[in-house]
Amino acid sequence: MTKSEYPPIADHGLIGDLQTSALVGLDGTIGWFCSPRFDSPSIFASLLDAKKGGHFQLTCAAEGAVVKQLYFVDTAILITRYLTADGVGEVIDFMPINDPEESSDIHRIVRIARVVRGSVTFKMECAPKFDYGREDHDLVLQDHHALFETPDLEVSLHTQKMLDHSEGKQLRNGVARQEFTLHEGEVSGCILSTGPIGTTAGALSVPQVVDLLEKTIRYWRDWISKSTYRGRWRSTISRSAITLKLLTYAPTGALVAAPTAALPEQIGGERNWDYRYTWVRDGSFSVGALMELGYSDEAAAFLKWLMLRVLDGLSGKGRKDGPLQLMYRIDGSSDLVEWDLPNLEGYEHSSPVRIGNGAADQLQLDIYGEAVEAIYQIVTHGRSIYYDVWDAMVKTLDWLAKNWDRPDEGIWETRGGQKDFVYSRLMCWVAFDRMIRISREKGLPGPIEKWRKERDKIYIQIMERGYNKEIGAFVQHYDSDVLDASILKMPLVGFISARDPRWLSTLDAMADEIVSDSLVFRYNPEASPDGLAGDEGTFSLCTFWYVDALAKAGRLAEARMIFEQMLTYSNHLGLYSEEIGYTGEQLGNFPQAFTHLALISAAVTLDRALDSEPVAYESLIGLENSTRPAQRRRVTD
Repeated sequence: MTKSEYPPIADHGLIGDLQTSALVGLDGTIGWFCSPRFDSPSIFASLLDAKKGGHFQLTCAAEGAVVKQLYFVDTAILITRYLTADGVGEVIDFMPINDPEESSDIHRIVRIARVVRGSVTFKMECAPKFDYGREDHDLVLQDHHALFETPDLEVSLHTQKMLDHSEGKQLRNGVARQEFTLHEGEVSGCILSTGPIGTTAGALSVPQVVDLLEKTIRYWRDWISKSTYRGRWRSTISRSAITLKLLTYAPTGALVAAPTAALPEQIGGERNWDYRYTWVRDGSFSVGALMELGYSDEAAAFLKWLMLRVLDGLSGKGRKDGPLQLMYRIDGSSDLVEWDLPNLEGYEHSSPVRIGNGAADQLQLDIYGEAVEAIYQIVTHGRSIYYDVWDAMVKTLDWLAKNWDRPDEGIWETRGGQKDFVYSRLMCWVAFDRMIRISREKGLPGPIEKWRKERDKIYIQIMERGYNKEIGAFVQHYDSDVLDASILKMPLVGFISARDPRWLSTLDAMADEIVSDSLVFRYNPEASPDGLAGDEGTFSLCTFWYVDALAKAGRLAEARMIFEQMLTYSNHLGLYSEEIGYTGEQLGNFPQAFTHLALISAAVTLDRALDSEPVAYESLIGLENSTRPAQRRRVTD
């Protein structure tokens, strides 16, 4: 198998219906699609195995066509345009949205082919591989219809043009194909439906398809019109907001970390994780970003989902070690057993291909701070907090008061053993601090003096043990000199002044060791072994945190330069995966919610800072700053 069989991760757009989604490549291939939910087994997974994963392609047949891909403005409707010597054609891809809050087993992908100039020949090939390529299916072919069947699930494909019957009408593990030529002004296409046996929809007329398209356009434009963002980067923020909406499972309000599984953090390596679940951390951070944009209903929906998890934990349904589990399925269930798929070779031979996520059983104490911060964000934006929610959080803080001073696995889910991670302590400080604020501001009952004592203990401990005087920086965990990008959250949550000398020296140390041409690594795996082989790229999330921290520190020219440099690392549609590789390629699961959340937060912070503090811009080449020496080195060098 050659490398060319796997398109770059970045060469994809995302479409969805708020219950599941699909990735559409520049070559017109849907190489990832799970149904009926984000975390269901795949139907198309050629991104993880070009031959065995399954795919659905509708593309231009001409060799050498120039390809452009874009979204209809302020929508999740994708256009892939082909420019050939004979004409210009395009494929419009979208998933209709109908009562998204009502869970459904039936989902549709609409693919419209049309020619706007000259003549273009298209080719279509639909080759599903059910259950991650492990389950056989039967294919029944009719003139304009292909039905792929397994015992429990079917895929129905209706086309306007005649299907190829050269291989017979009934096939085991068959593939449906067609090739057709359209002339200027002509339109064709197909609709793929998935659902239980006997439930998928029949054929639709052209006017019905046009009506679906118009309704979907209206849905997205009505939704984005509710955004209150009026800053400098409106189109970028709108695309990130739509991406976050696409990653939300509307029936429960849960946000998946990414719609994909096992896309590698290092090509050919073993850092291949399943991100189709809801992390308490990611979802809680989404509340702040959504509230900043005016989407209080979406924030409240996630908070309701989160509180149900807390109540489950307090009732004994959750993990034994604390009320909250690190992550859950989008319906709130906690079965995330991790296992490998040996039948799939993995993207560019990156194995193993993992499904489920074993990190769900880890102890990560920071999630309690993020959960309480989410509640605080809701409350400060005018939403009420119900008695049961408050009572549950008071009981959760009782548990945290007894457990915050424990080693844990930390935010990055390392598999190298538990440590006293500074970030975990930091967010425990946030949990107590925000509960005190809510209690005082809303007149809610609680043991404020107890919370204050625990908060202050954590503060003193971090200042005494989390700051390494030899290197002049806060570190990853106690008794170490390892730097960690998660510490960038310190001024962002109000733990330390953004212009405190200790913090400014920490920023300088990070710039020396974990920042590379404005891009930020999580940490150095060689300095802090994480239990996994291989290396990784810079974390886009951390780069946006860095921008946020620089802006709060008053380094506005540097912050804006890095922010706008980072925007150039998105793909052609403004989407980000988890990481950026050494040559600028996108790595890891795609697109990643956490990155887009941090982008929104950094843009809002930077906008406010630029509006309030006129800047005498520094040299954009040297990025000189009076608070930073021209050449820095660690004290231990």
